[in-house]
Amino acid sequence: MKILDKYLLKTFLITFTTVFVILFFIFILQTVWLFISELAGKDLDLILVVKFLLFSMPRIIPLVLPLSVLLASIMTFGNLAENYEFAAMKSSGISLQRAMRGLIVFIFVLSIVAFWFANNVIPYAEYKFINFRKNIAQAKPAMAIAEGQFNDVGFYNIKVNKKSGENGNILTGVTIHEKPTNTGENKTVIKAKDGELMSNEKSSILKLVLNDGYYYQDVTPKKYEDRAKLPFIKSAFKKQIINIDLSELNKTADDKENISNTNGMLNINELRYTLDSLNKNLDNEIISFSENINQRVGITKSSVPVKTNKKKKNLPNNLLSLYTNKEKADVIRMASSNVTSNIYSIESTQNDLKEKQRDINQHLTALYEKFVIAFACFLMFFIGAPLGAIIRKGGLGLPIVFAVLIFITFHFINTFGKRLSQEGAMNPFLGSWMSSFILSPLAVLLTYRATNDNGLINFDAITTPISQLFQKISERFFPAQNQK
Repeated sequence: MKILDKYLLKTFLITFTTVFVILFFIFILQTVWLFISELAGKDLDLILVVKFLLFSMPRIIPLVLPLSVLLASIMTFGNLAENYEFAAMKSSGISLQRAMRGLIVFIFVLSIVAFWFANNVIPYAEYKFINFRKNIAQAKPAMAIAEGQFNDVGFYNIKVNKKSGENGNILTGVTIHEKPTNTGENKTVIKAKDGELMSNEKSSILKLVLNDGYYYQDVTPKKYEDRAKLPFIKSAFKKQIINIDLSELNKTADDKENISNTNGMLNINELRYTLDSLNKNLDNEIISFSENINQRVGITKSSVPVKTNKKKKNLPNNLLSLYTNKEKADVIRMASSNVTSNIYSIESTQNDLKEKQRDINQHLTALYEKFVIAFACFLMFFIGAPLGAIIRKGGLGLPIVFAVLIFITFHFINTFGKRLSQEGAMNPFLGSWMSSFILSPLAVLLTYRATNDNGLINFDAITTPISQLFQKISERFFPAQNQK
């Protein structure tokens, strides 16, 4: 039996390694494609590009590892079934569970390694990756600007005709369009003969020094008839300094949330500590706001009426009748103002509390994801191994189709669940484990059918009732032909 276990383990490891390397290379190309705007035309040396890719590689593992296990399992057991090696095992009294025993131990070890990797390596790499992208402009500020095209840098669009100097920080033929604060067209243009980029590793400000240039700004007159004249302001300068915030460099729409939320950089202990602080902060804010709003509307903590010696005055049913019309208007205006102010305060606080709860949900999702990746390896193996034994096809044809369909389903449900949990529409635990809960019955069903040689689907149970129905229809409408 040890020989059989070694043979199965060797076959699986060869297939798994090959599939993992291929898929990892494909996902690395996808990463390069996503960040091509930051790498192409920026005069980055090979060391910076390699560091960029190395820091981005660990985030790919949660996608590549389960898919590799699934595809390797289908291919390995599909080849064994296709070559009638499983038939030989069963004739010798070796069941499918016994054949999978050695690989189950390997998958268990792989799951532990995946959990350790998700808890230690991925948070560290995420931290290094985000900080590397934020600091790369400080190490080489000229990389933010490519020659001959407009570059979106912070609040400016910058174009240079030529870069020179040791680090490419000497600029020639500079054109700058300043972005408007509100929506609208660019109304400020700066042109300079040359300029220089200067930065400091201890500062997040990139200094752009311009020499011998002009400053143009369109002016919008208050009178509509004067706008047809297109007035503008023009001024010349010998030297002008523009400060650019480096935090706006290398920031894409997908990274704004990752940079603001650091849950991907924390391990389990750090996530638990952070969650404890966030929950306490949320509870304290709720208590503080409830006490504040109660005081504003005149609600006291004590519900026991206070006894006084003063006699109660008989008040009319309509209190406004005690006031003049002018005083009535003032009272109603003041009451309306107070109600509007309280509603605005409640709505703004409610939005703030939702953001805090969303942050807590994101940290909880990051915590559960570290366990999900370990369980996903087990789940994909128990789906792929019996599925390969059922379809009895190896190679890169049908197994890839099944693997891609199953993994896309798993990844879609996982992403959908995480989004729902982060927005508060679902419990973070259920959202993170939704894909595993949905696909686990499939793993049990496939294992049961592969063990009992029932096949994937019993087609006789579907075709027999249909054929009987057509037979009855034929006997009723064509009795003569049936008698013949």
